[in-house]
Amino acid sequence: MIEQRFFRFLQERIGLDVDSVGAPMVERALRQRCVVLAARDLDDYWLRLQQSPGEQQALIEAVIVPETWFFRYPESFTALAGLAQKRLVELAGSRPLRILSLPCSTGEEPYSISMALLDAGLSPSAVRIDAMDISPSSLARAEQAVYGRNSFRGSELAFRERHFDCTDDSYRLHERVRQQVSLEPGNVLDPALRSRKGVYDFVFCRNLLIYFDVPTQQRVFEVLKQLLHDDGVLFIGPAEGSLLARLGMRPIGIAQSFAYVRQDQLGVQPPVNPVPPARPAIAPVASPRPVAMPVAAPPFARAPRPPARPVALATVNENESELLAAIARQANAGASEQARASCERYLRLFEPAAQVYYWLGLLSDTQGDAGEALKHYRKALYLEPQHTEALLHLATLLASQGDVTGARRLQERAARAGRESER
Repeated sequence: MIEQRFFRFLQERIGLDVDSVGAPMVERALRQRCVVLAARDLDDYWLRLQQSPGEQQALIEAVIVPETWFFRYPESFTALAGLAQKRLVELAGSRPLRILSLPCSTGEEPYSISMALLDAGLSPSAVRIDAMDISPSSLARAEQAVYGRNSFRGSELAFRERHFDCTDDSYRLHERVRQQVSLEPGNVLDPALRSRKGVYDFVFCRNLLIYFDVPTQQRVFEVLKQLLHDDGVLFIGPAEGSLLARLGMRPIGIAQSFAYVRQDQLGVQPPVNPVPPARPAIAPVASPRPVAMPVAAPPFARAPRPPARPVALATVNENESELLAAIARQANAGASEQARASCERYLRLFEPAAQVYYWLGLLSDTQGDAGEALKHYRKALYLEPQHTEALLHLATLLASQGDVTGARRLQERAARAGRESER
């Protein structure tokens, strides 16, 4: 198929796994660029693409569709404010706090960081925020700092009154917020980033990895880990924790912050991903963009469900949601055996839940028991075929066993499930 060369180009230049966005999207972008350049056909366009760095960037931007808004995943910014105050005390004025937003898209994320820290009382001179993106047009919009209503979502919009001026149907960001952020072009796979090794106290890289194949995901995580200071914190998207345990990182334990640090004690079992404590039997909050499709259940024989046991059989202060919350706390604290025992208790008292089998899978995975992990992840997906994190963790496990095709299939399902959930 003639488009394969364009797919390879995008993979090599920006690490894009074309299957994650769908071949039709890329083909549509190719048609658009052919029209703009009045290219005779794809062969003609390919020649022009090879000869023009500007056209290479134009094709990349035609494929990339940014989807972002202010204070997306607000718990992350609440966590950042507290952690930043503590870090500044440790620095004792020796240098400013350094934060990276990559990719920063049209600026909503780095400006949210700036607003969160200003609202927390941090001095502008005490913070430096670097914001990088591969798209010059996105950076140009971030530089203008004028936003429409789509950049403001949810019910908590008091920040808009504090930090923006309303102009007709748009909102202009205050200069005090803008001046904390330094915008620049950049690619997470650019070798030049190595010069910033250990520079950043906090790195935000969210909802990017689902667009990469497994090897590229691993490369990107290694880059992000290197950019962090030894005591630094990495903020990721809700469905992107599948590689962190294998890279020596652990969650900080603040629910829904999706924040990770290095595993600082050798031999300690890495705790599992933070999960919202009161969301029984559903997938964790999912990550970005387009459409979901019906998917087949994994191929394993389903045992008959045991009848539901009444909550009265639990202890006086224990019900279903409380037990799920206890599992989350234990798992996030690294108490693997307690978390496993709580999972088994849940399965004795209540109907099977995908979230509980996901936890059991992750506990087995981090302990190196691949066989048990596979079994539990597949049970989770049988009960809930679009459980995003179970899909991603199982994909990583299959890839580590050499099943690249199976891993890619699961990644595609996870990407579609995440996009539909966010819609």
